[in-house]
Amino acid sequence: MADSTHAIPAGTRRAGTRPGPVRVRRARGDTLVAAVAAAFTLAQLLLVRTAMGLGWDESIYVSQVSAHAPAAYFSAPRARGVSLLVAPVASWSSSTVLLRVYLAVLSGLALYLALRVWRHMFGSGVLALAGALFASLWVTLFYGPQAMPNYWVAIGALACAGCFPRARTDPRDHAALWGLAGGAALMALMRPMDAVWAVLPLLVLALLERHGKPIAALLAGLAAGSAEWVIEAFVGYGGLLQRLSDGSAIQGGLGWHFAVADQLRSLGGRALCRPCTGAQPNPAVTAWWYVLPLLALLGLVLAVRARRTPPTLIALACAATAAFPYLFLIGYAAPRFLLPAYVLLALPAADALVHLVRAPNGGWRRLAVSLVALGLAGHLAVQYAVLAHTVHRTTADRRVWSGTAATLHGLGVRPPCLLAGEEAIPIAFYTGCGSASTSGPNTNSTPAAIEQAARRLPVAALTTADGTPPAYARTWPSHRYGDLRLYVAPRARESSGL
Repeated sequence: MADSTHAIPAGTRRAGTRPGPVRVRRARGDTLVAAVAAAFTLAQLLLVRTAMGLGWDESIYVSQVSAHAPAAYFSAPRARGVSLLVAPVASWSSSTVLLRVYLAVLSGLALYLALRVWRHMFGSGVLALAGALFASLWVTLFYGPQAMPNYWVAIGALACAGCFPRARTDPRDHAALWGLAGGAALMALMRPMDAVWAVLPLLVLALLERHGKPIAALLAGLAAGSAEWVIEAFVGYGGLLQRLSDGSAIQGGLGWHFAVADQLRSLGGRALCRPCTGAQPNPAVTAWWYVLPLLALLGLVLAVRARRTPPTLIALACAATAAFPYLFLIGYAAPRFLLPAYVLLALPAADALVHLVRAPNGGWRRLAVSLVALGLAGHLAVQYAVLAHTVHRTTADRRVWSGTAATLHGLGVRPPCLLAGEEAIPIAFYTGCGSASTSGPNTNSTPAAIEQAARRLPVAALTTADGTPPAYARTWPSHRYGDLRLYVAPRARESSGL
């Protein structure tokens, strides 16, 4: 009875009673997704060496906030989101191990939170499998603990696409609106143009349906995330249009380029395929690249039949627009470029796989389970093989940079100092020096300025072993290290007592 002293107010639960089945299922689902995210973090720490030195791009991003070396030149396409991301560690510690652990933990937590956004649209098994499919890709594991922007664009895209259906159906869902704004801001903070491509279907759909609040949330997020990049364009790059033009030129000129074959070549473990020549990897390495979109399309068919089309269609549309510029507008490839597309395709693909193992009855179900399990086992084996090869090669390459830095220290090139020439940017970071370039996309100096700097601080010019030194360094003593020849200004040698 309503007036009974034993009546329980709506929304409350008597102490000692069991929670409702929906709440129990949701808690179990969260635990399953959390387990996948935790496994992802653990796999990064075990399979990607935490002591692996910083890469070329990483050294640029980290140098902006690190006290270890002067800030490297920041070219037009780059945004400072990664620098802000690593600042809590890099601003006070030069430990690469600590930075890798921090990023691995953060990337696992971010994957968990982004997947949870979809829990009202997909079952916990689908979400956990989607997370596992994405997290098991070698490119995801490799870049999760790295100071690079693409993984974080993927997380922002996943969160944005998941919040949009909720904001679209219930404009009063403030959590969804904040999620839209936050996801868009995260992407724009990392790579502004990637953010625009990723949210394009959401903006178009919201405009067509005249949903004002989702539009406002997306635009507010894009504006907040890209504000620093836009302001910096006017302060240091000659204006927004000039920065966009410079960025396009650095990327080889944006225009029609069929880069699908280039992306396939990069799947064998090439961090950057530019120029992208050579043979295609073994078909076993690239098979998943064909299977993933096919499974995603099957997931769409199943969603249409089950009359739950919008979430799946939104994920596919955002995946398509996020991938489009990297498949058709630039003339080179890197596997990390397509991470946003992969994570969005993983949702309908996982939905299709779950359907394949649950739908049949009797012996057909056992066959389906066996085939899917066999396929996933083969997928994991291939991904691990590529990852192990890539980590081994990358670690060896970065040890060479570290060895070059140690050699330069022995030759008297110690901070404050300046490096120019071949691979000067990453080696300068390892050495603790500034870097200078007189040509190419990172031009920030002139030969005269470098020559003048050599009169007051240690300077070295780096060339390939058989390369010609710049005019200002032709009389400098040279030393061979690996595939490089190091031309060291006399002042540095004098300071070292050589």
